[in-house]
Amino acid sequence: MSRIRITGGEWRSRLVQVADTPGLRPTPDRVRETLFNWLGQDLTGWQCLDLFAGSGILGFECASRGAAGVVLVERDQGAFARLRQNAAVFACARLRLQRADALEFAATASPSFDLLLLDPPYRQGWLEKVAPLLPGLARPGMRIYAEAERRIASLGDWQTVKQGQAGQVFYHLLEHL
Repeated sequence: MSRIRITGGEWRSRLVQVADTPGLRPTPDRVRETLFNWLGQDLTGWQCLDLFAGSGILGFECASRGAAGVVLVERDQGAFARLRQNAAVFACARLRLQRADALEFAATASPSFDLLLLDPPYRQGWLEKVAPLLPGLARPGMRIYAEAERRIASLGDWQTVKQGQAGQVFYHLLEHL
């Protein structure tokens, strides 16, 4: 089992344990630091959805930076169990964990999110599958952070406005234009 640290906010430098789940690849520190430089360090009042939570590090980073609510959705039983253990350490009422299929959750969720975090398993077409469901999740001005195995120009009506690459990971910030 490995561990990854939270890079900013009230839980800065706290460690999160990562489940030994095939295909699970937590977002590296440098990439998370870039994301929160793009978004701003203070997410006070934001509602965030980590739709393919995995280790939960992106969602924990949002809560650490003051998000009013963070929903972490994970389907895999082992990853979800570790996610629950990590969340219990923070004892934060702003975190809500949901063991569910990402597409099923997205299809039934209310449009209440300011930030959508998408870091799905690669080479399975998840971003294309979730794209039609995006309007049902969005508050006005919702931003999307997406990681992929390739560059993406858009997801539905959201266009990439900032992007980077770290090793084989392409990461993007998308806005509704």
